[in-house]
Amino acid sequence: MPDEMNNAAFSDSVDALIQARKNRDWLSALPTRPTSEAEAYAIQDAVARRLGPVVAWKVGARTPDTEPFRAPIHADTLFFDTTTLPAADYQVIGMEAEIAYKFAKDLPPRAEPYSREEVLDAVESVHPAFEIVDTRFAGFGSQDGLSHMADQFNHGALVVGPAIADWRSLEPLKERVALVVDGETKADTVAGNSAGEPVRLLVWMANTGAVSLGGLKAGDVVTTGSHVGTVMVPAGSTSVAVYGTMGTYELTVK
Repeated sequence: MPDEMNNAAFSDSVDALIQARKNRDWLSALPTRPTSEAEAYAIQDAVARRLGPVVAWKVGARTPDTEPFRAPIHADTLFFDTTTLPAADYQVIGMEAEIAYKFAKDLPPRAEPYSREEVLDAVESVHPAFEIVDTRFAGFGSQDGLSHMADQFNHGALVVGPAIADWRSLEPLKERVALVVDGETKADTVAGNSAGEPVRLLVWMANTGAVSLGGLKAGDVVTTGSHVGTVMVPAGSTSVAVYGTMGTYELTVK
């Protein structure tokens, strides 16, 4: 993961992403495009520092064996037990049904890697969650992958449902997850998360992913990737995530 940028090579791209958030003048491209993941993360981190304290993270992986990827999330796009959000806040609305972990203890950067057991012992609760996927570019998926990585990996909002009972008994790889939009089932899967087992992602976040922004902190929420892909929905629609053991969670964006 990158250290803080030591030059102004990408300051124009950082400024452009900040301004796009403020004035909703969507970007045709970054002024200076990243050419590596390290550069994309450097832009991502610089934007995060400008936006304020990090209170949550999104993390995922393309396969169960590949290096995870992440993006920081701030208080203005983190919601708890919310059932309605305004559609006007988003250029596009991509719904993802996820499993999120809330931390009770700090896991600050340290030389010795955190073990799986230490990371799990720092977890307070597990929740059903929706991530809304959005973009600061003129068109979802219109840019190269590194530019979208720099843009908070297409994060729009994270909506966290109520904590489940006995979260340690949860078996994410066996959890059935369906997404129903306005009464129509759009996805229905078991082990639908491309990243596989989510605790691997949490351990990576503690040891690598969150280090450049100060590590994981008590109260942070980490959402671990979509189990249903990304389903684009229209404004005014109601999405219901139906979990095999975690109950249901509903969100209307209107």
